Amino acid sequence: MSVTPRTVHLIAPSGYCHNQEAAWLGVERLRAQGHQVNNTDVIARRDRRFAGADEVRVQDLNALAECPTLPDIVLAVRGGYGATRLLPHIDYAGLSARLRDQPLVLCGHSDFTAIQLALLRHGVKSVSGPMLAGNFGAETLADFTVEHFWRALTSPELTLEWQTEAQSVDLTGTVWGGNLAMIASLVGTPWMPDVPDGILVIEDVNEHPYKVERMMLQLAQSGVLARQKAIVAGSFTGAHLTDYDCGYDIESVWTLVRKITGLPVVTGLEFGHGWRTVTLPLGAQGRLLVENGAASLILNDFPTLR
Repeated sequence: MSVTPRTVHLIAPSGYCHNQEAAWLGVERLRAQGHQVNNTDVIARRDRRFAGADEVRVQDLNALAECPTLPDIVLAVRGGYGATRLLPHIDYAGLSARLRDQPLVLCGHSDFTAIQLALLRHGVKSVSGPMLAGNFGAETLADFTVEHFWRALTSPELTLEWQTEAQSVDLTGTVWGGNLAMIASLVGTPWMPDVPDGILVIEDVNEHPYKVERMMLQLAQSGVLARQKAIVAGSFTGAHLTDYDCGYDIESVWTLVRKITGLPVVTGLEFGHGWRTVTLPLGAQGRLLVENGAASLILNDFPTLR
């Protein structure tokens, strides 16, 4: 698809980019579309398993509060681990004042969810979507992912459609979420956003169903799910079931969650760590509709590029 050339500023708030070739392939692809990609030094930066020391990684983000000319897109290189270490040191006041009403898009997923939700608590919206190495630098670039990315960044209203199991749902709420492990890790911390009447969208990778269930129970028992209107389950891949599970799978988890919360759980959205993923504005207003196995999520009131 044809898109207007943009300025893409890279940040690396989490793990060291072990697949350097993929990251640079992502840069090449973006530049081939006419986009300006800057701050590429963060791709090779390393401190043990992290993409630099904590103070260096957090400065990537905090510098945006003082940047005289903001880029169009701030794109995370990869996830991994390390974002949680930065949460006490982020300049929330400065970033909120600078970014709240700016047409700038912060994009990433996985470990980056921790930063996105901490910023959301301070009124800064972002998008859960593709990252440089894992998506734009994938061996085969998914047209589905790219098209959903640019549509989310340039459309004042966004509609996601997918097939799901039969149930009847029609409700509105604030759309938020991201990686389930990171959401659960924020429970009880000052960085967990309080989202009443929410539509919680979740995903994860390499987590066995019992671990997914344990995290969902944590959200239920801490009162988070009691404030939600619905749960949308994205991709949960990479787990290996054994004979010991004896039929206990991810669908068993959703059955239990529905039973203990009374909430609709709408499955099947291609969102998360998969090769194909939609881009989801966090903090947007959404309407969730499900009828005869067809689901749609209509979103508005989120940052877009002019």
